[in-house]
Amino acid sequence: MITRARRWAVLGLAVLAALIAVAQLERYRAGITLTPFSAGTTPATLYQGAGDGPLVVIAHGFAGSRQLMEALSLTLAGAGFRVAAFDFEGHGKNPVPMSGDVTVIEGTTARLVDETTRVTAAARAMTGYDGPVGLVGHSMASDIVIRAGLRDPSTGAIVAISMYSEAVTADAPENLLIVTGAWEPPLRRVGLEALQLVDPDAQENQTVQSGNVLRRAVVSPYVEHLGVLYSPTTLAETRDWLRTALNHAGTSEPAATGPWVLLLMGALVLLIRPVSRLLPLQRPSLEPIGTRPFVMALIVPGLIAATVTAFVPVAFLPVLVADALALHLAVMGGLQLAYLAWLGHRPRWQGWAGIAVLLILGLVVFGLAMDRYVASFLPTPERLAVIAVLALGTLPFMLADAMLSDAGHARLWRRLALRAALFISLTLAILVDPERLFFIALIFPVLLLFYLVHGLMGRWIGQRSGPLAPGVSLGLILAWALGVSFPMFAG
Repeated sequence: MITRARRWAVLGLAVLAALIAVAQLERYRAGITLTPFSAGTTPATLYQGAGDGPLVVIAHGFAGSRQLMEALSLTLAGAGFRVAAFDFEGHGKNPVPMSGDVTVIEGTTARLVDETTRVTAAARAMTGYDGPVGLVGHSMASDIVIRAGLRDPSTGAIVAISMYSEAVTADAPENLLIVTGAWEPPLRRVGLEALQLVDPDAQENQTVQSGNVLRRAVVSPYVEHLGVLYSPTTLAETRDWLRTALNHAGTSEPAATGPWVLLLMGALVLLIRPVSRLLPLQRPSLEPIGTRPFVMALIVPGLIAATVTAFVPVAFLPVLVADALALHLAVMGGLQLAYLAWLGHRPRWQGWAGIAVLLILGLVVFGLAMDRYVASFLPTPERLAVIAVLALGTLPFMLADAMLSDAGHARLWRRLALRAALFISLTLAILVDPERLFFIALIFPVLLLFYLVHGLMGRWIGQRSGPLAPGVSLGLILAWALGVSFPMFAG
């Protein structure tokens, strides 16, 4: 039982932690001017601190945005570089969807290389810089910046983070730093192979040279595909490599924003706990369903949803596989709700205060913090229709989830089984039609993060307000999160 004094103590601790995190995150921005600009329809931001150092263009990976790359942008701008970061077509605040054939270099890849070249030209014109340029790209963009650099002879250095690119040879690019997270074994092998093209005996964390070719492959410890962007090793290695390659003397401490981002997000989640205790207690009157009906509610709807998604092609949204995911969630959640109704379990129309609290703190406050410090979370007008359609699937799915988890009161194994059932069902659909549905797998990290963060918020609210509150509010938040994460795509 949480006493009033303890509740206020938790509330004060959460607010204090959030304020400390914001202060530290803003400290890294101190002295850095952020100037919006555009290259045609491509939105971009110029980061500039003291001095007029060389120009560096930073490109994000698949389903990313320029906010996701901000630790690198702030680190380099603090060291005196002029840094241009942008949103690729179909990503972030870019209103133009991706297009072209994703299976051939001459398709989507060529368009993104062209876009990178346009941003570089626009940044040059804006800053008046006419010297050698540095290019930095993560994941998907590692291949893009390498190809853009090979096309542009004025490119002075390339940094490829979590690299995979078939354009790397023993002779090109001439100046290349490869950075990979320690928990990315396949990409570490790719980086090492690129290094050994220059020196067959080379090992990770070494720099090798052959003629005009200078290459280094670095491993950032204790991080994976996303954490590598926040690693102090990544930030320092990128800064130092570009300083040497572009003959720039400026330096600064790495903008190690990762721990402060985690503290801020954790504080905002923790804030829900004491606030939820202020809500009236409205427990559902029905007992949870038995083990056998519970298992049936997971297996049968999951199998049917996988079958429908795999064999009923849908293509009515300008977003990669979002329509297929909406269909999957609608079928699975709808069948679960129908089964629960047949058993006599129907949601009670109560808990509206819980819906308001979760939407305000879990969507508005959390979302604004995400958009400023982590990744694009405020949708463009083009994405609002996508969010609305996704909600047709996420609302019934999350309402069924809340009822099957007894508004967060269910035992741990049941809550874990609910989460696993969705991933298994989606995986089955992908295995049946991998060519069409593969991109659903790339959204798994978003779903996992949603369950870890917003799922915990919803559980606390549901324990006070019943299943309607987390079902409705989390359904809307999930539609929002997926709608801003999926790349827009015009096939």
